[in-house]
Amino acid sequence: MRIIGGTAGGRLLKVPKGFDVRPTPDLVRQAVFNSLGARVEDARVLELFAGTGALSLECLSRGAVRAVCVEKSDRHAGFLRRNLATAQLDAALLEVRVQDAFTALAQLAPAGQQFDLIFADPPYGEKNVGRRSTSFAQQLLDNSNLPSL
Repeated sequence: MRIIGGTAGGRLLKVPKGFDVRPTPDLVRQAVFNSLGARVEDARVLELFAGTGALSLECLSRGAVRAVCVEKSDRHAGFLRRNLATAQLDAALLEVRVQDAFTALAQLAPAGQQFDLIFADPPYGEKNVGRRSTSFAQQLLDNSNLPSL
């Protein structure tokens, strides 16, 4: 797995062994970022169920100004931090929150935090994640006219 574009394009990312994390494949990320185009530049990004942080790191590589990654597993958050160092991106631009995604969403909204892009790629088997994520995430989008997908 690698960062596809931007200043860190081509750098390889570490992924935990086993089936407890399944990162978004390169081709899927490439399609997502081709669709987003210039929206990533200067964006404030929230990544829920961050795992290895591939989506946020891709955003930072492409010019996002800030990323908040929420990952429940301390082990996976460790991989995320190592991937940030490997990508040689500015660590001051990334906040890693080791906590449940819905707990983080409930804390971020009242704190007045807003984001331009929100990614949620939950693990397989999570129930009702889509509806729960969308309702919380919509409150955090800087532009309320943007859809939460």
